[in-house]
Amino acid sequence: MSRPIHGRLTRSWLLASAFAVALPIVSLPLVAQAQSLALDQALARAAQADPTRPAVEARLKAADAGARQAGVRANPVIGVDLEDLTGTGPYSLVDRAQATVYYQQSLERGGKREARTSLARIEIDLVRLRHETKVLDLFREVELAWVEAMAAEAQVRLAKIRLDIAERAQGEVDRRVKAARDPLFAGARADAQVAEARIILSQAQMTADTTRRALADYWNGGVDFEIDPAALEDTAAAQDIAGEASPVDLALLDAERQTAAARVRVEETKAVQDPTWRAGLRYLNEGRDMAVVVGGSIPLARYDTNRGAIERALAERTAADADLLSGKVVRERQIARLQADLAARASEARRIEAEVLPAAERTVALVREGFNRGGFSYLDVIEAQKVLIDARSRRLDALKAYHTHRAQLARLTGRHAALIPASETVR
Repeated sequence: MSRPIHGRLTRSWLLASAFAVALPIVSLPLVAQAQSLALDQALARAAQADPTRPAVEARLKAADAGARQAGVRANPVIGVDLEDLTGTGPYSLVDRAQATVYYQQSLERGGKREARTSLARIEIDLVRLRHETKVLDLFREVELAWVEAMAAEAQVRLAKIRLDIAERAQGEVDRRVKAARDPLFAGARADAQVAEARIILSQAQMTADTTRRALADYWNGGVDFEIDPAALEDTAAAQDIAGEASPVDLALLDAERQTAAARVRVEETKAVQDPTWRAGLRYLNEGRDMAVVVGGSIPLARYDTNRGAIERALAERTAADADLLSGKVVRERQIARLQADLAARASEARRIEAEVLPAAERTVALVREGFNRGGFSYLDVIEAQKVLIDARSRRLDALKAYHTHRAQLARLTGRHAALIPASETVR
């Protein structure tokens, strides 16, 4: 009987050994950790997946075609005039008919073609710069979504700390209740605290999943990434000088001003009348003779001098000049305010970490020690824990506000402009 038992043991040992060897290989994909996602990576992914890129490509092609068309001269005209073909008296027959074949060309004066071409070329830059500002707006949205995801993951960590504190307190209360040192309702209260902490953790995890999906939607990707917790703690940028307003935004305002000035020039050239010259050959049927005919015409600037259009273009140029000046002033004012808010939030987070949290943690430790000796009630423990959790929550709110202000500041200064794809900037 010993041999079958020994054989079964041998087979069991072999199966267990094979399973132990195969288990790490099979479980490798399951334990693979998600890759860390930095802010620059998120912005680059969103820029490459920007759904507006095909539209701007089409607009740039349209603007380029408009620039080519603006430099085209007016088409010549070839025509035929028949005179004295029929009538009364001596003109009742076709013998005295005359036929003229002519070539006619209008001449643009006042620099019309040059003005149109200049305006069309500026409009190409205008299309490009408008799209770049939209990409910077997209970067702001992505950075804000990144901040939300980062803060949501921090909320999960805070909820886990809350649950850990509640469970530890629950264990301490259970021991006191079993020893008849505390009433039963103290244990029920501790159980309620643990249940509430678990609900808060569950909600925080759901919020974190939602924010990660919202961030990944900007590049139609999955949520197989994580954000380094150290990024939330980094407040070094509060010490840096923010800089001037975004060069892209200022370039757009300047391009709009140049466009308005170019339109003024276009409207002014329209006030210059264009002559039309004509030359041709006339055939006289009566004598079978040929004659050269030359003529021309020019409109009289009696009624339409394009004055209204010129005044409108001048007013729009004045408005564009004012927009350029006011836009720079407004952006500088917003940058200064955000810089101050950034420093204030960073200081608040640092002071809570250095001054409030150590005192709150020490208070919790002292109250627990006194509670275990019977010197404090469970309500004192709850209050001390609440002060600690509230301090951590306030610090997290300050850090989230800091990074939110930094995202707004990055938009105003164009800090991420270098991440705009080159195919949309080099034209």
